[in-house]
Amino acid sequence: MTSRRQFLTGAAAMLAAGPAPAQRHIPLGLQLYTVRDDLAKDFDGTLKAVRAMGIRLVQSNLSMNGRDSKALRKIYDDMGFTWESVHSGGDALRVNAQATIDEAKAAGLRNVTCSFPLYPVDRAAIMGGPTLDDWKRDAETCNKVGELCRKAGLTFGYHNHNLEFKKVGGVLPYDLLLKETDPALVSMEMDIGWVVAGGADPVAYLTKYPARYSSLHIKDLKADGIPNTNLKMVSTVIGQGIVKWDRILPAAKKARVRDAYLELEGPYVPSPTAMVKASYDWMKTRI
Repeated sequence: MTSRRQFLTGAAAMLAAGPAPAQRHIPLGLQLYTVRDDLAKDFDGTLKAVRAMGIRLVQSNLSMNGRDSKALRKIYDDMGFTWESVHSGGDALRVNAQATIDEAKAAGLRNVTCSFPLYPVDRAAIMGGPTLDDWKRDAETCNKVGELCRKAGLTFGYHNHNLEFKKVGGVLPYDLLLKETDPALVSMEMDIGWVVAGGADPVAYLTKYPARYSSLHIKDLKADGIPNTNLKMVSTVIGQGIVKWDRILPAAKKARVRDAYLELEGPYVPSPTAMVKASYDWMKTRI
């Protein structure tokens, strides 16, 4: 028979261990790319509308609509948003990585995430399909930037699209990136919608590499033209598309995912903010 002391000791241990994975809540925010057109028209008004939905966590670039990181930090703080992660890419990471990291740290951020393949340099060439050497160079550069971030006290991540699921000489670039980036330096921000668009299974990756994923982009899509590896999808309100959230969310909670961001692609029907609100309302109690 279990004594009262044994029962209390066991209960205390369970509380100290925290919630079981299936019960764990992942903070849900918004990647402001989704409402970029609205921000261009009315920056403060759009953020107030986002806040009125209940969203308190945002992800953005270091500069948006003529506002630098210092100005953005003040705006987000004044409105009660938490801003911890920034998307960056292009020459900012290829050429000016240290300057980007320094600015991110000065802005009080904890994470820099590469938002798009860095090589080849020309976007049209990327869309045509990077070579295996290009993907290896991407991995190498991510490791270098990740080391710089670590020295600055920040973390570094890589955000996928569906380009990474186009095989090159029998090799899946996404698998190559996982293999050739150092887990101690580079985490993965899984964009669930783009993984599905590329014909891959998010659950398989979350289950096989639970320690590699620190963040999620929450995106849903229609079946039109899927799968493809050409950066194409028809986005829809979360929960109304083909993504199997009842499988994916439990796997994400068992992994080391720290946070998640809604990020919807166009066309926006009826509008970006309307889609964000409907998506947030549907997802907030599930994640």
